[in-house]
Amino acid sequence: MPQQSCPLTSKQVVDLYFMEHRAKLLDIAAFLDRLERAKGDEGLQDVRVRALKKAIPILTDTSGENQANRAHRVLELLSDHTAEPTPAAHTQSALGADPNTDY
Repeated sequence: MPQQSCPLTSKQVVDLYFMEHRAKLLDIAAFLDRLERAKGDEGLQDVRVRALKKAIPILTDTSGENQANRAHRVLELLSDHTAEPTPAAHTQSALGADPNTDY
């Protein structure tokens, strides 16, 4: 069992946050549905989509020490770990996934 550091009971956490996170899961499901209905398959092969799909199983992983580290593991998965600076930006915003990782 993870270290108890939340001042709320588990029931209070569910009561306070369930609907918000239910909506977030529905948003992800709708995004994936739209993507699969869209023309072409280049979006399905996009590194960001591959990273998102790889992150989803982490949400339900309760094995051993992984149980309380889901947010950290997802953040690490979706982070660009490149140590060298990029000489020029290719987009106006962050990519949200490491383009050098084979997801």
